[in-house]
Amino acid sequence: MAGIDLQKFCDELRAKVSIVDVVGSKVKLVRKGREYQACCPFHNEKTPSFTVNEAKGFYHCFGCGAHGDIIKFEMEANNLPFMDAIRKLADKAGLQVPQISKESHEEAVKRNSLYDIMEMACRFFEKSLRLPEGQRAMDYFHHRGFEEDIITKFRLGYAPNNNGLKALLASKGVSEHDMAELGLIAIPEDKSRRSHDFFRDRVMIPIMDKAGRVIAFGGRIMGDGQPKYLNSPETPLFNKRRVLYNLNNARDRAFAARNIIVCEGYMDVIALDKYGFGYAVAPLGTALTEDQISEAWKVCPEPTLCFDGDGAGIRAAIRSIDRGLPILKAGYSLKYVFLPDKMDPDEFLKAHGHDAFAEYLQNTTPLVKLLWRKNIEGRVFDTPEQKALIEKNVMEEVAKIQDEKVRGYYSQEMQNYIYNELGRGFWKNQYSSKKTKNLAHPDERKTQNTHIERPKVSLDELVVKFVLAAMVFYPELIAEYEEKMGMFDIPNEKLRKFFDTLLEISHDNEDTELKSEDVCKALQDKGQGKELAALWELEMFRQQNPYINKIREEIDTKIIEVQLKQLDNEIKECLRIMQVSESLPEDVYLQYESLKKEKETLLNTQNVI
Repeated sequence: MAGIDLQKFCDELRAKVSIVDVVGSKVKLVRKGREYQACCPFHNEKTPSFTVNEAKGFYHCFGCGAHGDIIKFEMEANNLPFMDAIRKLADKAGLQVPQISKESHEEAVKRNSLYDIMEMACRFFEKSLRLPEGQRAMDYFHHRGFEEDIITKFRLGYAPNNNGLKALLASKGVSEHDMAELGLIAIPEDKSRRSHDFFRDRVMIPIMDKAGRVIAFGGRIMGDGQPKYLNSPETPLFNKRRVLYNLNNARDRAFAARNIIVCEGYMDVIALDKYGFGYAVAPLGTALTEDQISEAWKVCPEPTLCFDGDGAGIRAAIRSIDRGLPILKAGYSLKYVFLPDKMDPDEFLKAHGHDAFAEYLQNTTPLVKLLWRKNIEGRVFDTPEQKALIEKNVMEEVAKIQDEKVRGYYSQEMQNYIYNELGRGFWKNQYSSKKTKNLAHPDERKTQNTHIERPKVSLDELVVKFVLAAMVFYPELIAEYEEKMGMFDIPNEKLRKFFDTLLEISHDNEDTELKSEDVCKALQDKGQGKELAALWELEMFRQQNPYINKIREEIDTKIIEVQLKQLDNEIKECLRIMQVSESLPEDVYLQYESLKKEKETLLNTQNVI
């Protein structure tokens, strides 16, 4: 790998290795809003002044002034030479370290000059838009609803139908080799023909890196013709699999909104910004890649993927599932919005406005649900063999998830879908049709009332108290376990009221990072002081001060134990019905088999925990 640009390799390391993972292996990080905090590893302190910014990829200490990226942290925290730090990080990322050559410094200098060339090209396109020959392009932007503020913010421009850019760059001393390397000119295979501008008679959209430097361009034709969109080829500055359009602008707005929208193209991004959704990004001429998903996760743990409601949008969503599944990890996933009537975001916003789109963003489909729909929609599952094929396909997809814990929970969720939609749900449909049929044919009522309705599982009072105390001690657990706790019945009315009050406090303070003392005060203010004082488990947590992950494991274990107990009772009831029936009730047998699989999945999850 001699001659490889070391700077480019370092950029690749920074893109692939999370600074939170690197720093978190040395100090205990606590999330505070968009950043993480800890006591500084470089000087003694009692009050944390050391911050880590995942999205920007750096750490900073306000106490001693320490500042840097993953490479500098490895060097200073572990006293490693530069190349040793590089090798350690490369091993973590699964990359091979390039050999250093004498050309590396020269290539780094050249790399900076390439940025300068792209900046010159961007200014040329901006200027051309405002010349008489750019009037048609300006009219096009205005027709799209892009006024001067949007044109300026996104540095929109026009590529004239001539070789003006090539002539300008040549006059500045830029070689044809550099122009071609950056995708600014095309060199015909026929050597008798001259090179020419790559972009001609197109509206131009510059593509920036996270630092706001121009690294590529997208060009759109204004009338009929193909290709409608033309993007820069891959260059020393531009890797289309890693870059998300508009991330440089959207990052801070996404932090504030606690969301980042990933849509299909840059015109959608610009339209969303015009209507007040300044936290949208888009891939560039490819389906969303693993690297782009990882970039979005640095800003928001659950990006919202927004797709047109047409066939192409559905296919793009399915491809994103295939890319996202293997790299899912605890706390990081994807959610989806599909716009109606085959509209893209620009068309939807023009037709329905800001508020209607915001409402769609509040009703997203989680990845786990879309994975199930992907495997059943448009398919027939009337027979056991067809059901078995669906189950086989779904579980094969779940097996692609590399994170063991996430894979265990996905397996459990898929078994629930299989049980409810292919097992119990399927039986209920059959049962309803039989019941209707039996009203007309009384002699066919023998198979009625064999199905066992599943009651809502009651949580043991000690389990409920443990979970409630954990939520008070670590308030972030309230949102984490809200949905799961809602699946169970809490028989004790006082504890149920206490849980509802905790949810109310959490929802009222969604934009605030609650501390345990804040929750205690709010509970007392809402008349729950007596119940709070009765939670001896809370005092136990205060004395032992356990790590939050330890408490999560205990909660998950206790809940699974309750579910297993309930499943055992339902399995026994199925066996009882089958034993006393004159003939084997097929519906109860299907339910029995599904319950056994559900139990097996829970046991596997329990083993992972």
